[in-house]
Amino acid sequence: MIRRTISAAFAILLAAHATAGAESINAGGRDASADRPFVVDAVAEFDTPWAIGFLPDGRMLVTEKPGRMFLVTQGGEKTPVGDVPEVAASGQVGLLDIAAAPDFAKSARIYFSYVEPADGSTRLVLASATLSTLDGGVRLIDQKAIWRQTPAGGRGHPGGIIAFDPEGQHLFLTVGERQLGKPAQDPRQARGKLLRLNLDGSTPSDNPQAAQGGVPAQTWTTGHRNPYGLAFAADGKLWLHEMGPRGGDEFNLIAPGKNYGWPIVSNGDNYDGTPIPRHASRPEFEAPLLYWNPIIAPAGLAFYNGEMFPQWRGSALVGGLAIGALLRIGFGPEGQPDEADRWEMGERIRDVAVAPDGAVWLIEDSEPGRLLRLTPK
Repeated sequence: MIRRTISAAFAILLAAHATAGAESINAGGRDASADRPFVVDAVAEFDTPWAIGFLPDGRMLVTEKPGRMFLVTQGGEKTPVGDVPEVAASGQVGLLDIAAAPDFAKSARIYFSYVEPADGSTRLVLASATLSTLDGGVRLIDQKAIWRQTPAGGRGHPGGIIAFDPEGQHLFLTVGERQLGKPAQDPRQARGKLLRLNLDGSTPSDNPQAAQGGVPAQTWTTGHRNPYGLAFAADGKLWLHEMGPRGGDEFNLIAPGKNYGWPIVSNGDNYDGTPIPRHASRPEFEAPLLYWNPIIAPAGLAFYNGEMFPQWRGSALVGGLAIGALLRIGFGPEGQPDEADRWEMGERIRDVAVAPDGAVWLIEDSEPGRLLRLTPK
C-alpha cells in the first residue's frame, strides 16, 4: 500500500468525494522500521501501564490501569506509591494520566485522573495530591478530587489527559464521550469536551462561556470523541488527537470555543459501515488538520524540543496503539502538520514522554508492558 500524508485541503476534498478506493489511502510517512535513528532500552515492566509523568529531577511517575502508581528512576528502580484512591478498572477505564504541577519543585503537588465507581456506574475524576517521601516511603497526602464528570455513567473512552498552559496557570483536561455519541454535543454534559480549569479545579473567569456556570463554563472546546493526546507546542499552540470510529483518527489544532463536530461529522464511518457526513459538508465545525484512514488509534502526545534528537525539534511524537508504532509529525512553513516518520515498535504504544535530558520514553499497552528509553544511535 502506498502511504502518504493527507494535507488539510486534500483531506477536505477527499472527504467530500470519498470512494471505496479513496478510503484505503492512509495518512502515513515512510516505514522507517529498518532504519530507526534510536536505540531502544527496556528499563522496567508494569501491569498494563497507562501514563508517564516526569518530575524535574528526571524521575518519573508511572500509572498502571488496575490502580497502582510507581515512582521510577531512570535506571528502572520502582517504588510503589501509597494511598492511591480506589479505581474502577475494566476495559478502557482505571487509573489514567499523571502530571507534576508546574510548581512541583516547590509544592510537590501532582495531578492525576482516574475512573471511580459511582452508583452502579463509573465517572471520570481529576485529583491533586502532594507526593510525600517522608519516612522512607512514597505516598499521596492531602488528596483532593477537584473535578468529577457530570453526569456519571458511560462505558469506555474516558479521556482524562492532562496538560498545563505554558504560563502554568491553567489545567486542561480531555473528557471522552464514553461511547455515547450525542452527549458530545450537549453543553450540559461533561462528555466529549476539552475543559479548562484553574489549578484548584475552579472555573477561570475568561473561559468562553464562564458566565453560564456548570459544565458550559468549564468547556474550552466541544465535539470530541476519544481524546488520548493533548500537549502544547513551543509556540504556545495547543494540539489534541482523538480516535475516530472506523477510520478518521484526528489531529486537531485547538481554538477556544470551537466545536469539532463529533458525532455529527467525521472522516470515518460507523462500525456497522453506515456513513457519517464528512467535515466538508458542515463547515461550521472545525476540521482536523491531519487525519488517518485506516486508523492508527493514537495515544500519547509530546512535543520534542530536547538536545538528544536535534532533527526532531518542533515535532510532535505520537504513539500508535492499533499499528504498534511511534509516529513523528512535522510541521510545514505555515504550521501544517504532516506525518514524517513511522517507526514500528512491535507493541501497542500507550504513552510518549520526553525526559529533561531529551531522551524519549514510551510505555507499551500490554501485560506486562515495558517502559522503554529511546536514545540516539
